[in-house]
Amino acid sequence: MSASSRRAAAPASGPPALLRILVPSLLVLVWIGVFGIGGMSFGRISDVATEDRAGFLPASAESTRVQDRISEFTGSEAIPAIVVVERSGGLTEDDLAALDALAASAPDLADGATASPVIPAEDGEAAQLVIAIPGDADAGEVVTLLEEDADATLPADLDSWVSGPAGFTADLQAAFAGIDGILLLVALAVVLVILVVVYRSPVLPLLVLLSSMTALCAAILVNVSLAQAGLVTINGQVQGILFILVIGAATDYSLLYIARCRDQLREDVAPARAAWLALRGVLEPILASGGTVIVGLLCLMLSDLGSTAALGPVAAVGIVCAMLTSLTFLPAMLALVGRAAFWPRAPRRGSAPVALTGADATGPWARVGRLVAAAPKRVAATVVVLLVAGCGGLTLLQADGVPQSEFVLGASQARDGQAALDRHFPGGSGTPTYVLAPADQRAEVAAAVAGTDGVEGLALVSQDSPSGSLPVDASGEVAAEASAGPFADARPTEIDGQLLFSVTLEDPADSLEAEQTVRALREATGPFDAAVGGSTAVDLDTNETSAHDRTLIIPLVLVAITIMLALLLRSLLAPLVLLATTVLSFGTALGVSAVIFRLIDQPRSDPSVPLYAFVFLVALGIDYNIFLMTRVREEALVHGTREGTLRGLSITGGVITSAGVVLAATFAALLVIPIQFLLQLAIIVALGVLMDALVVRTFLVPALAVAIGDRIWWPAAISRRGPTAPAPRKDASDAAPAR
Repeated sequence: MSASSRRAAAPASGPPALLRILVPSLLVLVWIGVFGIGGMSFGRISDVATEDRAGFLPASAESTRVQDRISEFTGSEAIPAIVVVERSGGLTEDDLAALDALAASAPDLADGATASPVIPAEDGEAAQLVIAIPGDADAGEVVTLLEEDADATLPADLDSWVSGPAGFTADLQAAFAGIDGILLLVALAVVLVILVVVYRSPVLPLLVLLSSMTALCAAILVNVSLAQAGLVTINGQVQGILFILVIGAATDYSLLYIARCRDQLREDVAPARAAWLALRGVLEPILASGGTVIVGLLCLMLSDLGSTAALGPVAAVGIVCAMLTSLTFLPAMLALVGRAAFWPRAPRRGSAPVALTGADATGPWARVGRLVAAAPKRVAATVVVLLVAGCGGLTLLQADGVPQSEFVLGASQARDGQAALDRHFPGGSGTPTYVLAPADQRAEVAAAVAGTDGVEGLALVSQDSPSGSLPVDASGEVAAEASAGPFADARPTEIDGQLLFSVTLEDPADSLEAEQTVRALREATGPFDAAVGGSTAVDLDTNETSAHDRTLIIPLVLVAITIMLALLLRSLLAPLVLLATTVLSFGTALGVSAVIFRLIDQPRSDPSVPLYAFVFLVALGIDYNIFLMTRVREEALVHGTREGTLRGLSITGGVITSAGVVLAATFAALLVIPIQFLLQLAIIVALGVLMDALVVRTFLVPALAVAIGDRIWWPAAISRRGPTAPAPRKDASDAAPAR
């Protein structure tokens, strides 16, 4: 009988049997309570979420400074909804009368809602009506009511749409409505199928999902409380990523723990002690893995963009909850359920050890190890060449911004309405750009604005005017047609010595061309202490802030993760090698994804897509290298680096592959939410995770470790010695392979 078998067979020292049952039972009860309380918070997370892009910009942004003043000049914080109608051959009197009737019913939509006069197009084939929705009303609900009123009021054969900022906001709300339901159901269903295939057990997958869902409930409970206290900001994008990240990470940690626990049960260890010994075996890699991800996520807090900065602490809370349930709740359940959790393939007591390396080794990971050991430099060079080739697709990446009309995928009434507006009106009609300027620079600013390419019309905001503004000429004087009739007594609104110009652009307000016009306006009016804001300026500032965040945060994430790996592996060279492979894998995933984006007709990307993908892929991709290299180092201390690498690969191969497939599948579940940002993020992360788990960790990292040898652990003492003869382990529990 081996030493490990004798120890396993001997009476286990430790707490009395009562405590070995009582402690896990109490842990299970506590976490079930968290599950119940947190589950009730699911509905509240949508209540604390916001989709206001302007609210995520820093206070120093030019558009933010203007946005804070617009309501003072206009007298309201209304969000415009634009009803546009179109009839080929020309609108009839009945069409215009119906549109007037729709305008008259605007106050019924929400308290304080108002309507502009009907604005016909010059070609006579279209008209628009601007409904101002109060800022405290739910834009999505009001737009739905407006669409219903339009269907009931307008002639059946008249084409009509509800567009404008309120229309696009309603589209976003509808798109994110599936986060609490379909996204979570799809993610859980995919994970359940994978776990059933991996474990071939009906019980164990349910325990894993219960642990993962409990982690998610705890994360939601904490984050909702933080959001209500004003400490974090949540939007639909952050909410969706949180769900996927927690489910994926908690399942990955559970897979690693279960592999160790099953090996302990094979050695005829009692379930409670097996759960404890397995916990000791995975504590360091799970804490290191989770800590690395948390550090990477918290780097996002340095972002100037509120939505990006918000993701950091929200997702970090999720990772903490995933670690806690995987290290407490799941072990407690397995301590109580024991071998029955693995039914009908329960671990057999005293199973014979499996050969991990050498000619007698069997299984796919042993064969991979022999392939790597036979020609490590050739394997590494081949993989690097393939990855570098994939990076070539980066030349096709266009991460300079996406028009707001393309945020939501599939059918969009707001997008179709914007297209109709573009056919018959100036592109920026109904969604003006605002220029806040000193009153004593009125003429100079008006001339600068009017002389800028891409400007269609110019007016001054006036609360006295029936339309809310007064058209002005290039000298800043009120146009003749606006100085008589109902406009006769109207004067431009002046507050604190400033005026607010309303500028209509030639291009659609959400287009990249309109953003270029805003840049030109800022350059032209800057010398006069003017500031340019409005919807287009918000989009521009958001894109530029995201690009700035990339250059700041990516290097910091690399430095932070390198330090974490150095502390974990007690080495300086190994972290650099691992990080280089992960960054190369990220570049390949991003390059290949850029090609895919072209193929699916989504060539443009939001500037924050590469940043989010980088943080997730580097932080999560490094997880698999942590799982592998912590075990390799453990084996190398006994067998030397070459043999330790092959043993570590054989031991961790199955569990890491399963973890990679699970995480990729959970991120792929984001595809069910029709948001372009999440679609692209899902493709990049799922592809990158699979590449890390199946290629980088399987071939490249082991090949580099074997080729470099003991020097990879430099400057630790192990880097200065050759392979040693096998020696007894400190704990026999760590000798079993985690299959």
